[in-house]
Amino acid sequence: FEDVVRVLDRYFDALAMRTYSQERLNELADIANIPVINALSDQEHPCQALADVLTITEHIGPGGEVELAYVGDANNVAASLAIAVSSVGMNSRFIFPRGYTMPESIISEARARAIKSKAKFLITSDPASSLAGVNVVYTDVWVSMGQEAQSGQRIADFDGYQIDSAMMSLAAPDAIFMHPMPAHYGEEVPERFLIDYPRSVTFDQAENRLHVQKALLASILQDTL
Repeated sequence: FEDVVRVLDRYFDALAMRTYSQERLNELADIANIPVINALSDQEHPCQALADVLTITEHIGPGGEVELAYVGDANNVAASLAIAVSSVGMNSRFIFPRGYTMPESIISEARARAIKSKAKFLITSDPASSLAGVNVVYTDVWVSMGQEAQSGQRIADFDGYQIDSAMMSLAAPDAIFMHPMPAHYGEEVPERFLIDYPRSVTFDQAENRLHVQKALLASILQDTL
């Protein structure tokens, strides 16, 4: 692995890695002498979070105007989203089934950033009672890559956590719906929900991945280009 990294180090100006292992990503970053981008790991998905913040700002507004509810699995997307929205002053509540939660290191980091930005950050377990006043509703898959063997148990555990029109009606009338895609239709959302729900901004969200990653590359490479 180290041999490969040292060769790539001489070929490119930056590296991006999508991996099941955060430890492997950290190893790559330790070896490389060029910037390394986390394109997704088992622990975090920061590029997605950048696109999410941009999308929310475009549709709702900055910081204090945002009341976000994430409903679903305490996965890598949730972890990076918690840190990102807390960093920019967006109020958030993360709603997971009992027995599911983010690592304590992520929770502590999100809380610290929320305090600094004067945002609210809450973790709870009841989606129906937690959506009042929310203007951003966000969900993700219940079964991530590598968790297929747990599919049956996870789907049972997340019963009542599907985001559909009835669930969205509990949020503010102007609430937008977000999902990082791809969706598992029939699980966290009904069939065609990303396409047919009138306040779905999922395709803007997907497009913004391109724009924020261009900006990220421009930022980290500005002194080398």
